[in-house]
Amino acid sequence: MTALLCLLIAVLTATSVWLMLSRSLVRFLFALVLVSNVANLVIFVGGGLEPLAPALVDTAQPDLVMANPLPQALVLTAIVIGFGLVAFMLVLALSSWKVFRTVDIDQMRFAEPEPDEATTSQLEEPRA
Repeated sequence: MTALLCLLIAVLTATSVWLMLSRSLVRFLFALVLVSNVANLVIFVGGGLEPLAPALVDTAQPDLVMANPLPQALVLTAIVIGFGLVAFMLVLALSSWKVFRTVDIDQMRFAEPEPDEATTSQLEEPRA
C-alpha cells in the first residue's frame, strides 16, 4: 500500500511540475491544487499507515493499536493552507484576466520595455 501511494505521489508531482512549467495561469492553478494534494499524501505516508486502526480507542480496550493523530492534524492544516493559496491564485488569475484579457504569462509584459536594436545587438555574442 505504501509503495502504491509513493508511486501516486511521484506521478502527481511530475504532473504538477509539468503543469507549472506552462505559461498559463489556469494550468498553474491546477498544478497548485495537485501540489496541495501531494503534500497531504506525503504527510499521510510519512506518518505511517495503520490499516483498519480506529482514530479513537475506548478506555476499556487499551491494547488496541490506535491511528496516529498527528498526521491527521497536519493534513487538516495543509488542507486549509492549500485552500487559501488556491483561492488567492484564483483571484489573481481572474484579476489578470480583467486587466490584460489574457492568462498567458508571456503576454503580460507591461512593465518590461520593448526590446530595441541597441539592446538586442548587445545581447548577441560577437562573431569571430
